Amino acid sequence: MARFIKVAKITDLKPGEKMRVKYEEEPVGLFNLEGKFYAISDVCTHDGGPLVDGELEGEYIICPRHGARFNVKTGEETLPAYTPVPLYEVKIIDEDIWIAPKE
Repeated sequence: MARFIKVAKITDLKPGEKMRVKYEEEPVGLFNLEGKFYAISDVCTHDGGPLVDGELEGEYIICPRHGARFNVKTGEETLPAYTPVPLYEVKIIDEDIWIAPKE
């Protein structure tokens, strides 16, 4: 079972905002969609670029390099990416956001 680590406070992200955090040494995108938090790998599966630097449109983050779109709830991708991004489980404990890789 994956180990959860604390990465932020719920007050750090307003609805519609995103931020980069780390799980151990891995970059992770953390998103607040209408008060619910989601986390995905912050590495585009098309070219390895950082996703959090892109625009968030609804539940999709758009890679700033080539426009691949990733659903922050499911990790599903659109072209030019061919592989979904890994997901992280998110737990809220008191005011803290905890994440762990989804198995």
